[in-house]
Amino acid sequence: MARDLKYTRNIGIAAHIDAGKTTTTERILFYTGKTHKIGEVHNGASTMDWMEQEAERGITITSAATTCEWNFPTEQGKVLPETLPYHFNIIDTPGHVDFTVEVNRSLRVLDGLVFLFSAVDGVEPQSETNWRLADQYRVPRMGFVNKMDRQGSNFLNVCQQVRDMLKSNAVAITLPIGEENDFKGVVDLVKNQAIIWHDETQGATFDIVPIPEDMLAEVKEYRSILIEAVADYDENLLEKFMEDENSITEDEINKALRAATIDMAIIPMLAGSSFKNKGVQFMLDAVCKYLPSPMDKEGIEGIHPDDVELLEEDQTKILRRPDVKEPFAALAFKIATDPYVGRLAFFRAYSGRLDAGSYILNTRSGNKERISRIYQMHANKQNPIEYIEAGDIGAAVGFKDIKTGDTMCDEKHPIILESMKFPAPVIGIAIEPKTKADVDKMGMALAKLAEEDPTFTVRTDEASGQTIISGMGELHLDILIDRMKREFKVEVNQGEPQVEYKEAFTRSATHRETYKKQSGGRGKFGDIVFTLEPADEVDGKVPVGLQFINAVKGGNVPKEYIPSVEKGFREAMKTGPLAGYQVDSLKVTLTDGSFHPVDSDALSFELAARMGYREVAKAAGAVILEPIMKMEVITPEENMGDIVGDINRRRGQVNDMGDRNGAKTIKADVPLSEMFGYVTTLRTLSSGRATSTMEFSHYAETPSNISEAVIKKAKGNA
Repeated sequence: MARDLKYTRNIGIAAHIDAGKTTTTERILFYTGKTHKIGEVHNGASTMDWMEQEAERGITITSAATTCEWNFPTEQGKVLPETLPYHFNIIDTPGHVDFTVEVNRSLRVLDGLVFLFSAVDGVEPQSETNWRLADQYRVPRMGFVNKMDRQGSNFLNVCQQVRDMLKSNAVAITLPIGEENDFKGVVDLVKNQAIIWHDETQGATFDIVPIPEDMLAEVKEYRSILIEAVADYDENLLEKFMEDENSITEDEINKALRAATIDMAIIPMLAGSSFKNKGVQFMLDAVCKYLPSPMDKEGIEGIHPDDVELLEEDQTKILRRPDVKEPFAALAFKIATDPYVGRLAFFRAYSGRLDAGSYILNTRSGNKERISRIYQMHANKQNPIEYIEAGDIGAAVGFKDIKTGDTMCDEKHPIILESMKFPAPVIGIAIEPKTKADVDKMGMALAKLAEEDPTFTVRTDEASGQTIISGMGELHLDILIDRMKREFKVEVNQGEPQVEYKEAFTRSATHRETYKKQSGGRGKFGDIVFTLEPADEVDGKVPVGLQFINAVKGGNVPKEYIPSVEKGFREAMKTGPLAGYQVDSLKVTLTDGSFHPVDSDALSFELAARMGYREVAKAAGAVILEPIMKMEVITPEENMGDIVGDINRRRGQVNDMGDRNGAKTIKADVPLSEMFGYVTTLRTLSSGRATSTMEFSHYAETPSNISEAVIKKAKGNA
């Protein structure tokens, strides 16, 4: 019998590194009965951080998925007549900036998010990055302010930071009873009662007690703020609020708060300490009450495969509702390799039902794929299931060719769901196998790792013949090289990190290019006139790719050759005219040309486009672009001057200086090429007291002296 989707929650847990995500997930698994012992991150024993590198480093590297059940409502954990089993699919995501891809792909398939903040550190750089991603995917969320037992914790300060820094309407629905070592429970502002958890049962049981006398005024103030927030959202409650706010019932608050949370108009904020086993069960109840089920969305839109080449306004939209009676449609959001079952495709089923042993259509490849087995996941362990239905998350094996972002669907009802976009790598290193025996193994290992991680790329440098691997940061590449050694038994020598530059055109230029070849017999002829210029912005952003416009009048270039001209420019963009780096975006307008009735063919026009692209480079202002990193440094005040001076020497631009928890913050944009070895320098400048975080921001034109050096090096003259 199909499970009622109203009681399914597909949620993620996200935060800055070290805010306690994995510790919180371990408590969830314990309280829901998924594990019988709490695994601790500091002991390297957490269930969800199953990779060796995760256990060693105490950080989450991959997003781990698990499934569990939570009974709600209950009384002291005991089932009531009205209790319902809620089905949770939970994805624990990494907090380190180098692994943002894992957060990105998880948010694409989740319905809700529990966002963790450290009660001491508040909103941190990766909090901002992940919050922006959640905004981009329109994922409703609530905030869990963790580590209330730590020195310097301040729940209300973090709520204010969420309002100020993340521009979100954070509203407290609990208040902490005590702080730091004295933290022992919370006041539930909806029910207007205090909860104290029992240490001896690891927080599994609790007492409902009177609100402490010294908190009565504060509770009254913040309960009033909560009620006003829901009344502002729900017009039906506004009149009652104006007459007597106390006339608004608990049920009315919950109903309005749920609607406002799903609409992202309110972010409910809760206090707790996962490590001390306080507040996690309350948070699970809040997930049931306030975060959406798959039923809370009308459905997901896609297009028919036949419409792919059409302009967006001409495409027919297809809606798939979260209903088992609809045709099956799912999105593959992650590919992983398991030593026992082989390649796994993690997917979110949006509609219909998929049975183990049945076939699906992959609309990217156009091929049928047999799904031999389906699993529900628990970290790196699999629980085989016979089928999966709309609204659920699972993993499939048996397929030949499924990639991240592919649509899996019923072959009789084809649909293409919106795929997934990932940032391009910004840093690369050259590698070579240590032994000849490792050459073939290295190629296989790199192919499997690149299949799993869309932000990891492999290419061969044409000039040197070296294998270059690229990723999002030094830690990202370190982990992948370590995985090659552990999982594939391949050891490599690695070169110095190198920046992934790009190229761009800065102005418009018109050019005529004629490709002509005569060598006896039939010749080659292709003649085009085109204008090449920077790509147009769409919705305030320059889209990646070629904007190609055919403006040829009178058939001077026959219609059948136009796609070849477009292909020529598209292929040419892979290699920039200055140093061979990729050109991300470009606009080309084909205005005129000519052809020969005998000698012209598709290849001649493609080659004319490729040659014209290189010839027009100077006139179109070709430049080198470099990745700029957004950096934040937290430092004692006495080291500010030295650190700012060092940032300036690295061609950095300081954008903001502020205060955070007794320390100073510096926000700056700095070229990646100047940042290698920065952690060591910062340690020296601050005697080890300052910390920094860095993430990719944007590409910018390099100064002429840097451009010259980059071009020289690319041409082998350095």
